[in-house]
Order: sequence, then C-alpha cells, then structure tokens
Amino acid sequence: MLRMLVAVTHALRSLFRSRVGLAIENAALRQQLSVLKQARRTPRLRAGDRLFWVVLRRVWSRWAEALIIVKPETVARWHRQGFRTYWRWKSMRTGRPRSNREIRDPVRRMATENSWGAPRIHAELLKLGFLVSERTVSRNLPTEPAPRDAVERWKAFLRNHREVLAAMDFFTVPTVTFSVLYVFFIIDHGRR
Repeated sequence: MLRMLVAVTHALRSLFRSRVGLAIENAALRQQLSVLKQARRTPRLRAGDRLFWVVLRRVWSRWAEALIIVKPETVARWHRQGFRTYWRWKSMRTGRPRSNREIRDPVRRMATENSWGAPRIHAELLKLGFLVSERTVSRNLPTEPAPRDAVERWKAFLRNHREVLAAMDFFTVPTVTFSVLYVFFIIDHGRR
C-alpha cells in the first residue's frame, strides 16, 4: 500500500513538473515574440529582456532549446557581465573612513609634548574614553625626518666601541649525507 502511494505521488509530481516546464517554455517564446513585434527592422533587447534570459538560464535547464533571437553564448556573456557589474558595485567601498580632528589633534599633541610612541598614546586615549585602535594612532603620529648625520653617527659609534663589540649567530647547514650541522660563531670586531 505504501509503495503504491509513493508511486502515485511521483506520477502526480512528474505531471505537475511537465506543466511548469510547459508554462516556462511558453513564457520564453512569448517574450521572444514580443521582442520580434517591435516596429524596428532589427529587434533590440532591453535590459529587462536580458535580465529575463539570465534568470531563465539559472532556473530552467532547457532554456537554450527555446532561445531563437540570440545565441546561447550571448546569454552566458550577459550573465558574466552582470556578475562582474554586481561585484564591481559591491566592492566600491573606498576603505576605512579618515579619523576626525578630534582624534588626530590629541595624538599629535601627545607625541610632540611627551615623545611617546603609539602604544602609550593609544593607552592614554583609551583612558580618556576615545575608542580608537593602535594602528589609527600610529597612522596619525607626526612624521619626523631622519637626521642627516645618522649614518655618520653610527660609523662613529662602531669606531669608538669596536674593541668591546662582538657579533654572534647560530644557523644550521644540511650536509651531503643529509645530516644537520649546527653552527654557532662569534666575531670580535676589535680583531677584524
């Protein structure tokens, strides 16, 4: 009895599906007929007509059999163009909004008066009730030009302290026999 009920249900569903398929095919043919009835020599498809075929392509598997006025590749191209247009529109955001003067001014003032870095200024702003990230604080720090004599000062430091400086490193080297050799070395700059 149960098998019979399942078989009847499937038969009724297939009958209903064929009517839906017939109705969709009828709508597709009517749409093409309305385009061909235009007073122009070459029919023009409007955006609504293109949208109809793109949606029909997504919902009905036999859409290409009912298509007469354009090639199926054209409908696929319209679908790709619509997809590109949608994602171009979706990604038009220009990023994060700029921080306002209410945050920029205290950051610059704290940096110049106290010579603090971004973590300290961020902590102070949080204490004052500003909800701001440390990255925003670091972006708004005033940029100071590098001193011109920085390289010369570094060379002078190395010259003056070379007797007490040492450099060290540790690294591994794979050998020919696929074993690992561990190397640790120290260089005394005074003897170099």
